[in-house]
Amino acid sequence: MTFTPPSATGPSPNDAEDVNVMIVDDSLVIRGFIARSLENEKGFKIVATASNGQLAVDMLKRKQADVIILDIEMPVMDGMTAIPKLKEIDPDVQIVMASTLTQRNAEISLKALSLGATDYLAKPSAREMAMPGDFHRNLKEKVRALGLLAHKRRRLSGAGRAHAVAAVAEKKYIAMRSPPTVTPDIIAIGSSTGGPEALFQVIKTMGKGLKQPVVITQHMPPSFTTILADHIGRQCGVTCVEAKEGDILKQGQYYIAPGDFHMLFVRGDSGVRVRLTQDPPENYCRPAVDPMLRSLAGIYGGRILVVILTGMGQDGTKGAETIVKLGGAVVAQDESTSVVWGMPGSVANAGLCFAISPLANIGAIVRSAASPRGYAGGSAV
Repeated sequence: MTFTPPSATGPSPNDAEDVNVMIVDDSLVIRGFIARSLENEKGFKIVATASNGQLAVDMLKRKQADVIILDIEMPVMDGMTAIPKLKEIDPDVQIVMASTLTQRNAEISLKALSLGATDYLAKPSAREMAMPGDFHRNLKEKVRALGLLAHKRRRLSGAGRAHAVAAVAEKKYIAMRSPPTVTPDIIAIGSSTGGPEALFQVIKTMGKGLKQPVVITQHMPPSFTTILADHIGRQCGVTCVEAKEGDILKQGQYYIAPGDFHMLFVRGDSGVRVRLTQDPPENYCRPAVDPMLRSLAGIYGGRILVVILTGMGQDGTKGAETIVKLGGAVVAQDESTSVVWGMPGSVANAGLCFAISPLANIGAIVRSAASPRGYAGGSAV
């Protein structure tokens, strides 16, 4: 059964429309806390709550939801079993996996992304339930961004999708930089919402044999980054580690910033080393892309290739601007293939990019720009 939302046949929704939310968790306390957090904000509507996946599936057949916050472990039907059933009913619904911060749940949450979930959310701790400031902000921003994504996909559903995408592309002019003329000494990648799946695709193409180290900041909580590094290594056939204090950067090796730590760098007698800090969050994130890029700029100057992939917000723009001023280069994922065109859209609209590309092409662009022969493509893809 496929759900046909009213927007497919009636007036198109717009960004001012409420985001309809379903909360699915076997804990009444968690359901109530998340519901209250969103109901107190303008622009959100709780359309249903459920204590297990089967009830969520039954409810989605009767009620339209833009975003489903879905628990992993529940009686009757767990979250993993429910994901494909929910996506079959409504392919445009956005699913956020809610889990406690354990390596097992991190592993399951990353698998959920491959099954059709869009993002993940760490369940609130007792302290966060008592003082929900950061959790509330993260929840609100995540659900708002994914709700607008659901609205957009419904507007573009069916025969009108290709025409609408073409119209958006035609109306926007973005200034482009000249392609890089020097071979970078390091490659830096920033990503957030939708980032894990994007990283898998890009790194599979980049692959082994690079002459540069690759450093990655993906907005993720602790435990998740450990599992992400392991998955990248196994799925992409490369050496990928969660960075540790004092690690020496090696060519061709991939380093993931650990959750809750900014990843910075210092130059020593034996090479460039990783320095981890718990300095205050930037752009509400720790790890954040901007401090990573600033730190790299102080060591490598303009010999840096920056890649900004899908993600909400503007993290990475200020750091990328610093690197471009020093002669570095930036490539961004395009809007049509991004889950959320926040971070890549920000660097693109700031005129910092030499290429704005579909996800499938970014790995090849990076390999070309990182080769001793230099970048062989055009300025835009």
